[in-house]
Amino acid sequence: MVGASILAILLTRKGVEMNIESLRDFCRELPAVTEDVKWGHDLCFSVAGKMFCVAALDGPLTVSFKVRDDEFDELSNSPGLRPAPYVARYKWVLVEDVDRLSRKEWSHYVKQSYDLVKAKLPKKVAREHGL
Repeated sequence: MVGASILAILLTRKGVEMNIESLRDFCRELPAVTEDVKWGHDLCFSVAGKMFCVAALDGPLTVSFKVRDDEFDELSNSPGLRPAPYVARYKWVLVEDVDRLSRKEWSHYVKQSYDLVKAKLPKKVAREHGL
């Protein structure tokens, strides 16, 4: 839980804008998070090998993450957001305009995506990663 409180503090600091460096810092504050580049141009953040957040490294910053089933339709139809290509069936949204979400919303959705993915991990895998 320490990681979540640090994430909330980082996201509510004055002067923090959403960019690739900020997103990287926020995601890495969560327990057992790793990052790697997949498909040649996407920075992927994972917990125990399962992705929870993906950011495009080419062009303007776009970010995808998993949301709750009951949030998916509303979020994916909001201005600046849409269903994430290839993974929308798993309730992932793509934020095309990162300024559409407030710092508080970024904190909520990144942490929630992490929690949703972590909750699906087999117990043995979670234990092996100290979760």
